[in-house]
Amino acid sequence: MNNKSIVIIGPAHPLRGGLATFNHRLALAFQKAQYDVQIYSYSLQYPSFLFPGTTQYTTDAAPKGLVIKQKINSINPFNWFKVGNELKALKPDIIIVRYWLPFMGPCLGTILRRVKKNKHTKIICLADNIIPHEKRFGDKAFTKYFIKPVDAFITMSDKVLNDLSVFNTKKPRKLVHHPLYDNFGEALPIKEAREHLQLPIHEKIILFFGFIRHYKGLDILLEAMGDERIRQQNIKLLIAGEFYEDEKPYHQIIQEKKI
Repeated sequence: MNNKSIVIIGPAHPLRGGLATFNHRLALAFQKAQYDVQIYSYSLQYPSFLFPGTTQYTTDAAPKGLVIKQKINSINPFNWFKVGNELKALKPDIIIVRYWLPFMGPCLGTILRRVKKNKHTKIICLADNIIPHEKRFGDKAFTKYFIKPVDAFITMSDKVLNDLSVFNTKKPRKLVHHPLYDNFGEALPIKEAREHLQLPIHEKIILFFGFIRHYKGLDILLEAMGDERIRQQNIKLLIAGEFYEDEKPYHQIIQEKKI
């Protein structure tokens, strides 16, 4: 039995999205390797007025066998000290903290500073982003504040690894490319999947899947679909996702390009 204990700080059920799914899968992998692991998630991840989608929460059942504690309030400094002191006393061997948005910098940076006072816990940042896709006032200061108590970094792309050098060049870091999700069951045969989705079996289809935000480039893809070379190949585009911004500009391109 491995006696080491790990705390993952990041979104988890009932919060929805790729980060939560990733954290569940990561926790299960640690459990399989005989680590004692729990997830410290958010009681409040974003204030409603800052969240661009319809809901932050999933209606799916909680993953089985995981310890998930909804502890962190991203906008309450008193909570940051409380959670930090709790983790400091818990003394996990390793904390893996997800960082994807500078908005979380003050909250996570404060919690981790409290933890460091136990002089035991090693803190590893699993960085989805260091420099955000959509820039806002305070980004650099918030990220700099977050990075200081971190002992080492894992990034999942070359770009994020390079972005980290803007803030720190000395702390250990490692590039581990984003793994494929393997928790959604076996893939269906193409014929069966297309029949279920009522899509023609032999049609050429490009899939855009996920939250729709400007930086993801759906507008560029729509412009490309209007190119005569694409039209001649009879390629179709299927967009499956939730708008996180005004959808009118996208519909306008569709109308203008007659696609």
